[in-house]
Amino acid sequence: MDGLPFLPGNSFADPTKSKYHKSHSLSYKNGYAVPTHPTVGIGGTPIPYNQLSEQELDELANYSPTLTYGQAKQAPPEDFIPAHVAWDKKVLKFLAYFKQTVHESPDEHYRVRPVSIYYYLEDDSIAVVEPHVENSGMPQGKLIKRQRLPKNDVGDHWHWKDFNLGTNVVFYGKIFHVYDCDKWTREYLESEGIEVSPPESCPEDPYIRNREQAVILRSFDTPSDFDKLRQFLEMDRKVLRFYCVWDDRDNMFGEMRKFVIHYYLVDDTLEVREVHTANDGHDPFPILICRQKVPIDRYSIESTFPAVVMELSEQEVKDYFTPKDFTIGRTVTLYNRRFLIYDCDNFTKAFYWKNFNITDFTPVDIELHMKNRAKMEIPPYNGYGSQEDSLQSCLSLIPQPPKKDFVKMLENDGRVLRFEAMMDSPKPEDKNRRFIVSYRLADDMITIYEPPVRNSGIIGGKFLERTRVAKPDSTMDCPQYYGPQDFYIGAVVEVFKHRFVITGADQFVLKYMEEHSNQFPAPTINSLREELGSLALDKTTSRRNYAPGELDDLVNEVKGQLKKLAITANNRKDRVFLGVDMDRQGFINRENLREMCKKQHLPYDDDVINKLALEISSDPDHITLEDIRKFFESA
Repeated sequence: MDGLPFLPGNSFADPTKSKYHKSHSLSYKNGYAVPTHPTVGIGGTPIPYNQLSEQELDELANYSPTLTYGQAKQAPPEDFIPAHVAWDKKVLKFLAYFKQTVHESPDEHYRVRPVSIYYYLEDDSIAVVEPHVENSGMPQGKLIKRQRLPKNDVGDHWHWKDFNLGTNVVFYGKIFHVYDCDKWTREYLESEGIEVSPPESCPEDPYIRNREQAVILRSFDTPSDFDKLRQFLEMDRKVLRFYCVWDDRDNMFGEMRKFVIHYYLVDDTLEVREVHTANDGHDPFPILICRQKVPIDRYSIESTFPAVVMELSEQEVKDYFTPKDFTIGRTVTLYNRRFLIYDCDNFTKAFYWKNFNITDFTPVDIELHMKNRAKMEIPPYNGYGSQEDSLQSCLSLIPQPPKKDFVKMLENDGRVLRFEAMMDSPKPEDKNRRFIVSYRLADDMITIYEPPVRNSGIIGGKFLERTRVAKPDSTMDCPQYYGPQDFYIGAVVEVFKHRFVITGADQFVLKYMEEHSNQFPAPTINSLREELGSLALDKTTSRRNYAPGELDDLVNEVKGQLKKLAITANNRKDRVFLGVDMDRQGFINRENLREMCKKQHLPYDDDVINKLALEISSDPDHITLEDIRKFFESA
């Protein structure tokens, strides 16, 4: 029985068992009931007892069973979010400072430089940035680029748990004292169980404090001349701009050239820049006179000054150009060049109005004195190729293909407006000729096709290749081409001395014009709507004006072609009929007869179908199979 599962049919009675009594805890000894051993009964049979520990008994006492069978359903695990997504754009900002020792200076021994320490939680990288101070004389900005900073020689790196207010951190041998942080950083550290110390104040730089006290205690005496320090502080980055021309037409090959004079108020220097234009023929050097103080009269010097010295100092030249020497309409001489000032910018006008009380800033008209450049004249069209191709040979030495409107080609790709036209000609043989005029919206080209007519004596086919057609009243120098607005019912289109009268159009033309009604005049859309609407209402109206006997000849030709289909066998007649009677009604109408002619590539105009249906049956809308058989047998 050892190893067998406890299932019905696997349990057997023990044949060697001889004792069947139940064990008990009391036994009689000398007539008295005495308890036996707590774990051994009579006959040495062990008595079962509770073998659970004290901890297991407490768990069972506090166990609250659920009302469901089996293991309770666990909550689904939360979605995994990687660290670089969870901590993206979350940065700890600490305010710190470090002291820099200053050697060989009697005024200061060290200076305090505040910095901002940025700790990026995304990848535990650190960046140290020092704010910019204007005119500090020290390279500031990003002191330590974003990176993981080593903490010791063992290989550990600085972690946000190592930061707190009032502590020192060492980055690459430089000690930074952290004294404050922003609100978000404080809340984050406290949420992680770190007790943030109270903030401290950044110590003042002793040198800056001494300078401020010295400035307060210092007594100033107003200088007799203009204070240069005040000029630097107030006039820095303020420039006067004058527009002028240099008139050099007195010399050979001289001309009037435009320049711009920049006068820097911070140090009374000026520069002259040339205004270049496309194909002006001048050297591409923008500066004519570099920035410098320009004397009013360079040659007004003492005779004792040596002539070999080219540079003049303030001892030799006393008078330099100042803002009061520049006004609109005045000619100034800069190094023997005469510059006529004709205008200035708004800042310069405000400066002169405020300082010199000048209100008249009327510009001088110099366009009349400027040299008129020769205009390129386009020669007349010689007739070779298209006009756009011939024009390219005049615009460049190596002709390039003319540019096309690719946006228009993509928007109107495959869109063609088709019109029906007849030739307006005094010749009698041209009166009955019909044409199909196709207008391509992608490139504004026109194609004319003439359907072939049997026994007409005129070869049909393509009458005009795809080309742009100019209007008869336009010139060769400035041609005006036909557009979609010029095609409407009754319009006369002249194509290379041939006159065509528009008599009809397809439904797409009307639909396109209604969708783009802002591009077409209202009479054009109304003419198409009236013509196509009348055709849709009255199917029996003839669409064409036939010559006497032309309709009978056309119907006889259709009858002859249909009768040829039934020559081979009788069942061919039934197949022709069943090919259009898809609903198996036993009869067909004029629309089915039109479909039959269309499949056989025969004319299927309304008047042809109506007359053919009347010849087949007396009821055109109820043509039976027997009528078709009689029609084929009557040949």
